[in-house]
Amino acid sequence: MSKTIRIGAGAAWWGDRVEPAGVVAEHGELDYLCFETMAEATVSAAQVRARRDPTFEGYDTYLDDRMQAVLPACIRQGTKIITNQGWINPDAAAKRIVHWLREMGHTGIKVASVNGSLITDRVLSLTDTILENGKPTSTLQSTLISAEAYLGAEPIVEALKAGAQIVVTGRVADPSIFMAPMMYEFGWDPLDHVKLGQGMGLGHLLECGAQVTGGYFSDPGFKDVPEPWNFGFPIAEVSEDGSAVLTKVAGTGGAVTLQTVKEQMLYEVHDPANYLTPDVVVDFTQARIEQVGPDRVKISHIGGKPRTPTLKVSIGCTEGFIGEDMFFYAGPGALRRATLAKKILEERFKIVGLKAEEYRVDFLGLNAIHGAATPADAPEPYEIAVRVAARTATRTEAAKVGREVDGMAVSGIAHTGKRVPHADRTREVIGVWSALVPREQVPTSINYFES
Repeated sequence: MSKTIRIGAGAAWWGDRVEPAGVVAEHGELDYLCFETMAEATVSAAQVRARRDPTFEGYDTYLDDRMQAVLPACIRQGTKIITNQGWINPDAAAKRIVHWLREMGHTGIKVASVNGSLITDRVLSLTDTILENGKPTSTLQSTLISAEAYLGAEPIVEALKAGAQIVVTGRVADPSIFMAPMMYEFGWDPLDHVKLGQGMGLGHLLECGAQVTGGYFSDPGFKDVPEPWNFGFPIAEVSEDGSAVLTKVAGTGGAVTLQTVKEQMLYEVHDPANYLTPDVVVDFTQARIEQVGPDRVKISHIGGKPRTPTLKVSIGCTEGFIGEDMFFYAGPGALRRATLAKKILEERFKIVGLKAEEYRVDFLGLNAIHGAATPADAPEPYEIAVRVAARTATRTEAAKVGREVDGMAVSGIAHTGKRVPHADRTREVIGVWSALVPREQVPTSINYFES
């Protein structure tokens, strides 16, 4: 019989729920549990916090919660953990996990940290062009905060070969985290694009957690799923040939169907024939998807093409500040009053000399989502929240938004509903740009720690 491994998802982003990870760790009969907790802006936000808060360790702020939820079951059952919760400091995250292992009485557990994705200090010398606008990356020098290359699965495989039971990384491509155990367990060659195409495609299906089990899928009366308050995280039963069956823990909410799998397969994939990753170019166009049982979908024949000579780099840069606040109107005439309030604020911003690169006043409940595309004959809502926001070069200018909204409480118009003011209604804006770097210019290193 061919070898089969069970890989479970423990998180799809930083703010994902912790409880389902504990459920899949305890009842999923897993060989591997993988956590994906980063988004494009996560690293930049972490760098900003590190600049302000010297006590910030640089790893996932929910690392403690997640490890406490899953470590007991994983250690007891021999489930290995792979996670990118290291963010900008994988070593610190690994040491923190060792702390929890010791607190729980588990000794002799090897924890590895994968480093090398942070290339902030040399990104401008390694890259040429900003992908989004074609300008030289050198133009970002004055605003640069961080730069992280998307690493692939190979350093994780190396750590597993060295006996690590838990591997913590920084910026690794989301599906690579899930493919690494396939490469390790099945001995796949890093240049075997046929096998890696299958594995990376499966990693893409798993990386967004509950999205493939009905999360972000349910649409009442159109696409209903059971117990959407109790989504189970997905599990892949992977065979050596790269085919797999997607499922979830019995008794959890959600569903694994042809529809949920197809939606996730195409999620964030601009070209289904050429899904670029650090390890391989994935081709979904020939994939076969079969419902083989309740909450069991088989995936096979995902294609692969040779990997690119470059790695993608996310470059975080400061882009000023946003000032934001809101107030409310309800009942007959709500839209009429909101429209006058907008005019008042526009005039007030002229009086106080607001220097904004852009600002907008939205009517939540009418046009905040579709903006100018909102139909002119859209029905008037019974209640409206007026959201005011401006992007400025300085925090002082951004603060003018909240000050003027405060004035609407007694110097506005009839029936203005005002929230209690926040202590700070401004926030720094971090923009994320992309570039390409030769993969040989991004070496990796692995450190090992033991409980």
